[in-house]
Amino acid sequence: MKKFLFLILCIGFISTAQAQFGLRAGLNSSNFSDTNFDAKLGFHAGGYYKLDLGIIDIEPGVQYSQKGYEGTDTMNGDDINERLNYIDVPVLVRFNFLPVVNVFAGPQGSILVSRKYDLGGTTSTSTEVIKGYDIGGVVGVGVNLPLGLNVQASYDFGLSSLNYFNTDVKNRVLKISLGVEL
Repeated sequence: MKKFLFLILCIGFISTAQAQFGLRAGLNSSNFSDTNFDAKLGFHAGGYYKLDLGIIDIEPGVQYSQKGYEGTDTMNGDDINERLNYIDVPVLVRFNFLPVVNVFAGPQGSILVSRKYDLGGTTSTSTEVIKGYDIGGVVGVGVNLPLGLNVQASYDFGLSSLNYFNTDVKNRVLKISLGVEL
């Protein structure tokens, strides 16, 4: 009986909530943890579904995201340029503590879709040297603007090793985004 009442309460709670689809895109600055490489610029773009529950919003999303790094090979001085393309699936919980400002956090799963590694003019696209998925977290702050627009800054941090060339590294990504609710 308790489970039935809980189910009815949840259905009623969700049915009174407002939901909104949106699109978001922006700039990435990414690198690997515990390395001496330089951050690489990229972009991200995708959609989200915001379930407005009042002071708290639940926001799952899907986005294409470019990650990687740049640097110099210490052994021969050649330039290194690594581009990793992922499909990110964050599930964020937003806390709306002011009418226009919110903070958010949540888990994120990512699937590697392609890789381009350039070392001194030699290019490789093999994904065998890196794990094909990433499990991480996202934290950030957002601002709601007029006309359904929003801006946010977030930090994505990998929690699992990418086992990159048998090395324990994790993705680290700073994102600046512009979004619009449809």
